[in-house]
Amino acid sequence: MSDLIHLLPDSVANQIAAGEVIQRPASVVKELVENSIDAGAKTIHVLISDAGKTCIQVIDDGKGMSETDARMAFERHATSKIQQAADLFALGTFGFRGEALPSIAAVAQIELHTRTEDDELGTVIFLEGSKVVRQEVDTCAKGCNFLVKNLFFNVPARRKFLKSDQTELSNIITEVERVALANNDVAFTFRHNGTEILNLPQTGQRQRIMQLFGKKSNQELLGIHVETSIANISGFVGNPESARKKGSHQFFFVNGRFMRHPYFHKAVLEAFSKLIPENEQISYFIYIDVDPSRIDVNIHPTKTEIKFEDEHAIWQILVASIREVLGRSHAVPSIDFDTTDKPDIPVMPRERNFTPPQPETHPDYNPFKTHRELPERKAPIDWEKLYDAIPSAPNEQATIFKNEAESQNSTYDCIQFNGQYIVTSVGTGLMIIEQHRAHVRILHDKYLRQLQDKHGVSQGMLFPEMIQVSPSDAIQMDLLLSDFSSLGFDISNMGGGSFSIQGLPPGIEGLDPCKLVAEMLSSALEKKDSVQSDVWGNMALTMARTAAIVVGQVLSNEEMNAVVSELLACPMPNYTPDGKKIISIIDEQDFSKMFS
Repeated sequence: MSDLIHLLPDSVANQIAAGEVIQRPASVVKELVENSIDAGAKTIHVLISDAGKTCIQVIDDGKGMSETDARMAFERHATSKIQQAADLFALGTFGFRGEALPSIAAVAQIELHTRTEDDELGTVIFLEGSKVVRQEVDTCAKGCNFLVKNLFFNVPARRKFLKSDQTELSNIITEVERVALANNDVAFTFRHNGTEILNLPQTGQRQRIMQLFGKKSNQELLGIHVETSIANISGFVGNPESARKKGSHQFFFVNGRFMRHPYFHKAVLEAFSKLIPENEQISYFIYIDVDPSRIDVNIHPTKTEIKFEDEHAIWQILVASIREVLGRSHAVPSIDFDTTDKPDIPVMPRERNFTPPQPETHPDYNPFKTHRELPERKAPIDWEKLYDAIPSAPNEQATIFKNEAESQNSTYDCIQFNGQYIVTSVGTGLMIIEQHRAHVRILHDKYLRQLQDKHGVSQGMLFPEMIQVSPSDAIQMDLLLSDFSSLGFDISNMGGGSFSIQGLPPGIEGLDPCKLVAEMLSSALEKKDSVQSDVWGNMALTMARTAAIVVGQVLSNEEMNAVVSELLACPMPNYTPDGKKIISIIDEQDFSKMFS
């Protein structure tokens, strides 16, 4: 029997490794930019074509590589970051495995120009599918210039399952944002198809956040700074007023490396306990500096998962530091007993005499007299004519709903219970309707029809509102402008992530338009990879929840009839779009059981 086990060729092994490390164009950008940071670069330029599918170029002014290093860098497990196993517990760099460049070379065509500061001439090397095509001497600037072309050209299955250009571009911008937030002393520029999307000069941490997420974020951030023997924690958290249901910016960095940590996320929520609603989130940018020997980053190829030796202690430090800054900023109500600089209260002199107030009496008042004689007032003659020219004003509260009950010639004997439920009789018993959910169902179907029919009425605003979004969200927002217009929003792109809200659909007066648009954008981003109907459904549901009547609102008989009529006219009246029950019926048998 012949032997069956054999070694895989290096090209096949590199493609297998690339499946873990290089998942999409954003992974290439992440690895190249992190290598530039490790090389000491102070200026990094990222140029993208066709969302990274055609070309990815990263230029830096770091140390550069010699002729030998330029070729060795593309060998598997070749790295300058560590020398022995013990170095894994003293990492001060992003990369250390020596897998990124070989993985990229296995699935793309690479052109590298590099030169060190001590060399007069540099090196250019061409690779295709892990094979070195040629290597030459080159006159180039100090640093590295990586050009990655035709990503996944030899793995058509992987290229086939890439998402749309907008989705892949958004993922690339997200990776650049993470690195930029952790390295505010490095200048970044980002261009896509020749258009500049990001231009971030060297600045402070707070200013870098403002560069990425708008100047409005500066008013919402509270600074954190605490130093302990276990870890040093710094950064910013949003104030309780900035909490929102969706779209919060949440970042953890450990020794300059972005990470995801659900346990520490719960620590932030614990610090804000009873200060924000349970279903809302808070933005935070938290930087943790800890001894590298107390953490393990060698868990996952993407290196976004980190294990801590003192995890519980850091959790407590994080909660205490956030609560401290909330107390200093008066976000938590407190009682101040400090008498320093108290106002002087004048003392009344003893010799001053005060006259007590004299009560006024009415001798003719009789509490047992049931009729009081009032002076007679005569109405003017022909007073009815004074009101002929004045149109009758409609009931403002009744305009919340469109009263379609009359058009359907159906009325219901309704009563309202506890400000939340509408109770009416039906043929088999009593029907109980949750009024808020019923109105959500009605409005959702209405807004969804407007999106499908592409027509919506807009009311112009006297003073337009400005909303600022991140660069990655701005790309998606630009694509959704036609959908917002179908709902009745008049929104214009002002550039730089700024959008002007100039008109709103009728019926949402009194709502915060910026907050509403931000929530709708976040809901749409959750379905950005799904079909268009899912995106529309998410947008319509978010707007319906915001505009629907609230629990506890007292309704008139006409309004209750309108709710019941419109609800029963919906295709699916029993449940909300997210699956919550609207209608419950108590039939005659249930009543009989109650009194048996």
